[in-house]
Amino acid sequence: MQSPQKSRAHPYMASSTDDARAQMLAAVGAREVEELFEQIPGDHRVSRGISLPPQLVAEADLRRHLTEVLGRTRSCEENLSFLGAGCWQHHVPAVCDEIGRRAEFLTPVWGTPSSDQGRMQAWFEFTSQLGELLALDFVGLPVYSWGCAAGHALRMAARLTGREEVLVPRGMDPERLAVVRSYCGSPELERHLRLVPVEHDPATGRLDLADLRGKLGGRTAAVYVETPTYLGVVESDMAEIAALARAAGAETIMGVDPISLGVLAPPGELGADIAVGTTQTLGVHMNAGGGVGGFIASRDEERYAREFPTLNVSICDTVVPGQRGFGMTLFEQSSYGAREGGKDWTGNSVYLWAVVNAVYMSLMGPQGFVELGETVLQRSHYAARRITELPGVEVRWPQGFFREFVVDFSGTGRRVAEIDAALRDRGIFGGKDLSQDFPELGEAALYCVTEVHTQTDVDRLVEALREVTA
Repeated sequence: MQSPQKSRAHPYMASSTDDARAQMLAAVGAREVEELFEQIPGDHRVSRGISLPPQLVAEADLRRHLTEVLGRTRSCEENLSFLGAGCWQHHVPAVCDEIGRRAEFLTPVWGTPSSDQGRMQAWFEFTSQLGELLALDFVGLPVYSWGCAAGHALRMAARLTGREEVLVPRGMDPERLAVVRSYCGSPELERHLRLVPVEHDPATGRLDLADLRGKLGGRTAAVYVETPTYLGVVESDMAEIAALARAAGAETIMGVDPISLGVLAPPGELGADIAVGTTQTLGVHMNAGGGVGGFIASRDEERYAREFPTLNVSICDTVVPGQRGFGMTLFEQSSYGAREGGKDWTGNSVYLWAVVNAVYMSLMGPQGFVELGETVLQRSHYAARRITELPGVEVRWPQGFFREFVVDFSGTGRRVAEIDAALRDRGIFGGKDLSQDFPELGEAALYCVTEVHTQTDVDRLVEALREVTA
């Protein structure tokens, strides 16, 4: 008589055998797996079978499958791309990849005291250089994204003021806004924050100050404003916005891409109490499979420092004269140190990108940021001028923008989706379609031009647009 065949573990799930499953169920006091999902409502669960392809039992099969799937991707390396809208194509110096891939940075989480010191020195350089760019002295270690940073900052402001309402631009990146909404929580939660949108001025693209004045009040914890905005507009009224917020007893939170600070005034000089933004543009490749990096910074005042949810690195003297060390400060107020009692959930971070960001900023230096910013301004404004030569095409707010600008194709009678599809057939990724999120702008798209785009690239785009809009 043949003995029953024992189940084998899946190659990538060592605990998938029947014995391992039985042991885990016994440990949690359940008789079967179904008991673990009883709290999920029936209408939220799939009742039909799921059609899955046969399992791949060998690594060679899996590698071949993934290679075939990835081969369908059309990248910005083999196509000319004018997409931005939250993840931007800037040049990444080779040394950023070289240092980021070093084993002492790539592999350890918490290592030996000696390796911790090297890593924390790199982190300290990141915060120091970023603080100099922002003209703010207290900078935390990075969070997952700009949206996460903005969400944390709004909650910081709510704790500082004891208020429960925050004002945000209506023209905010929809994806970033969705993340912020998650941080604000649902109305049923005890610490829910109410989001109030502030309109933009149709004539300038900047925040509508009259609407802002009407919505500021005794419940306002913070005014959040970005420059450049999601639509590329430089917010030239920042100082007045900060003054209005301060008069209402609210905090001013400024969202900014540090890549622009070689040509634009930093948050610390414009009256911002807290600054947030992306670090992806500081030497990090575009990716959609993990965090691209976000930062939180503030004035160097204890009342702000005490509300940071991030890890913070400090430098101090040692018992040996002339030698210094690095250590974590305010660790006890983070979720690492206080678990659920922390200021906020610290969450996933991108500590490796902080090392890469430090390398990028040290390579650029102050003059490098100036030259980069001027190059981006020149090339993006050249692109805008060329595009306006096309019949039926209009660039909204053509003067005060940085890197990204809104192109309105309504006069051509063509939809943005059709134009983008035709451009893809020509090896070009056109601008981000805005027609669904901002219907008041018409058939509009957000185009991005950086230092990687040459005059030839822009001219190629213009001629392709001339063909597809004719």
